[in-house]
Amino acid sequence: MNEILKEIIDYATRIDLLEFGGLVFGLLAVWFLIKNNLWTWPSGIIYVFISFVVFWKAKLYADFGLHVFYLVLNIYGWYYWVAGAKKTEESDKLPITQIKRSWWLWLTIGSAISIVIMGGLLSQTDASVPYWDSTTTVLSVIGMWLTARKKLENWHFWLIVNILSSGIYIYKEIYFYTALYLIYIGMAVAGYLSWRKIMISEHLKPGE
Repeated sequence: MNEILKEIIDYATRIDLLEFGGLVFGLLAVWFLIKNNLWTWPSGIIYVFISFVVFWKAKLYADFGLHVFYLVLNIYGWYYWVAGAKKTEESDKLPITQIKRSWWLWLTIGSAISIVIMGGLLSQTDASVPYWDSTTTVLSVIGMWLTARKKLENWHFWLIVNILSSGIYIYKEIYFYTALYLIYIGMAVAGYLSWRKIMISEHLKPGE
């Protein structure tokens, strides 16, 4: 425990301004998402642009490429939430809905195939935990897409991603990010409960 606290304090004292900005806007994006607030998207876009610089400097090109996809989905999500709200007469916000039950089969099959393919490719490199890394990446992409479509189940995917990421960072002894993702776990639970409450108040039925 002392080692974990020491690692967190040490990282926090030497974090540069850019990384700190990424941390702040990353947390803000999640906070606004919990609140069902449109500001989640501009906050997320700023976070992505900061991440571009951080990952490029660190030569983490796979993470850089993933965040290109995140940028596209942030822009799409912003557009979809605004355009959808304009079509809703009862509210000035796009309503929260749930995915159809049939989607779960396709999401499960697609996730499994993508994880196996990506894990196999990464296992040919010096990747430390190729299949676990692939799992968090694939589920993050699905979670991001469901967020853009304003589906309640996006929080299920973020919860799984945050739990797995915490375990990976513990294994890799990256304790600052372990602490950060433990916070994200709590935020994912809070987000699900908040969105479910909002959805019920909007009198929407599952699968709509």
